[in-house]
Amino acid sequence: MRSIVATAGFVHSLPFSFMRLEIFHLTRYEYDREVQIHPHLLYLRPRENPLLQVNRFAFFFQPEARVDWMRDDFDNLPASAQFFLNTAVLEIRSECTVTTADTPPFDFLVRDYARAFPFAYEPLHRFNLSIYLTPPDDATRAALLRWLDSRFVDRPAETVGWLFAFNQVINRNLAYQRRDEAGIQSALATINLGSGSCRDFAVLFIECARALGIAARFVSGYLFDPSGNGSRGGDMHAWAEVFLPGAGWKGIDPTHGIFCDNAYVPVAHAVVAESVNPVQGSFVSVIPTAARLTTDVRVRQSS
Repeated sequence: MRSIVATAGFVHSLPFSFMRLEIFHLTRYEYDREVQIHPHLLYLRPRENPLLQVNRFAFFFQPEARVDWMRDDFDNLPASAQFFLNTAVLEIRSECTVTTADTPPFDFLVRDYARAFPFAYEPLHRFNLSIYLTPPDDATRAALLRWLDSRFVDRPAETVGWLFAFNQVINRNLAYQRRDEAGIQSALATINLGSGSCRDFAVLFIECARALGIAARFVSGYLFDPSGNGSRGGDMHAWAEVFLPGAGWKGIDPTHGIFCDNAYVPVAHAVVAESVNPVQGSFVSVIPTAARLTTDVRVRQSS
């Protein structure tokens, strides 16, 4: 399929490639004894956009739950799950299929004033994006800029090339380390350790971008990767988006050092990473109770 697109007075055709993905996500808690489950907030349903369509989505719970859909501050679509029975096992499973469309990764228009970096957002953009432009505290900003200055020496003048090179600096100077425990490292902890998970890479990228005057936000979602992880084909993933005048929000993945394509399935975006954790909730027990967590996430391509 080809789509005719008009850009800045020119008409050209863009080739679209489509991919259908099946996503399975299981979160299971096992407790020492029966506990009372508080309501849980679930960021698990992919966000629809012109290049992503949700064909089917379903929840399955143990014990049964009532689900109410909500809209948060950033127009994400979290589900609120309310449980009525005490239980020694809490299981939250979501299954969905999505269709994603892809265009050439750099086929977008950037406004003239933003084609070279550094640039300053025009006043209306700066006002609208102010929450995504808030830099880290002075000490953190200075430390991040020192870290970048020692590694990001050859900086392209053109904005898109600059972003690509900036992303590569983070990707090549840190070691990826999967972390299944909750929480996100601070940007300073990541550069001091020299390693982190995908969410740590994304937070570092965002903090550095804001320190340099680029509007950036955190994205949580899924990644389809047919080359890795055996038959699973993918996993939960986190990346960043930056706002380019004229092009809008563009996804960038510092974990892999690339601009995002249709293998990326966004679920939620936010200013602060912790606000869009996929599963958020708690339990109560009158006796101290241990909980064991297991997860299983699979992203597969279907015909």
